[in-house]
Amino acid sequence: MSTTRHELLHAFDLLLAPARFKDYGPNGLQVEGRTTVRKIVSGVTASRALIEAAIHAEADAIFVHHGLFWRGQDGCVTGWMRQRLGLLLGSDVNLFAYHLPLDAHPELGNNAQLGGRLGLVAHPGSTGRFGEQDLGFLGGRIDGESFADAAALAAHAQQMLGRPVTLVPGATRPIRTVAWCSGGAQGYFEAAIAAGADAFITGEISEPQAHYARELGVAFLACGHHATERYGAPAVAAHVAAQLGLAHEFIDIDNPA
Repeated sequence: MSTTRHELLHAFDLLLAPARFKDYGPNGLQVEGRTTVRKIVSGVTASRALIEAAIHAEADAIFVHHGLFWRGQDGCVTGWMRQRLGLLLGSDVNLFAYHLPLDAHPELGNNAQLGGRLGLVAHPGSTGRFGEQDLGFLGGRIDGESFADAAALAAHAQQMLGRPVTLVPGATRPIRTVAWCSGGAQGYFEAAIAAGADAFITGEISEPQAHYARELGVAFLACGHHATERYGAPAVAAHVAAQLGLAHEFIDIDNPA
């Protein structure tokens, strides 16, 4: 089966509601390709490696979290930008990218899917969200139990995500309330503390967060930007592909960050 580029864009926009968000770049169709779409490839970032793999997989459209265009770029089509655009335009492949809307979706987004991967569930309603634009999730284990301490939570996250975790443990106590926000959300740590978290999970750590963790007694876990954001894109793309009767394939380009 097939659909049109316009109908695919409409389906993504209807699901992710990008107009609700103040974002760092354009959400939606970033590069226009062929009109007819039969197969979607999803991935985390519109890197050259992903674009090449998608072309090899005979995709008509690529769906990613990190697109090509960001606020503050100089607008020049040179170097890596020329290479990536050249591949997309030369093969007539559409590129769809959704940043914060993909983080925020309550069931299929990066944070919801990361929580599910870790066995965490957000509290219902507004009590389960925190931070700017309500992107952060706050809750606990699906089974209602606590983690014995921050080290136990870090070991669990490392096992489930398949990569090393940087832990600043904070106070020694059981971890019952967990806050999480995927990717580069280390700046949400203070909001997570204010929301009552015993531990905060994100992708990256910067210099100040180690001090906040030690001084305020709340554990900080940096689990990898890519590692925490590789679940939303395939979930959304698979959902829309099933809705429209399209083929879908997730291609994970490894990234140590």
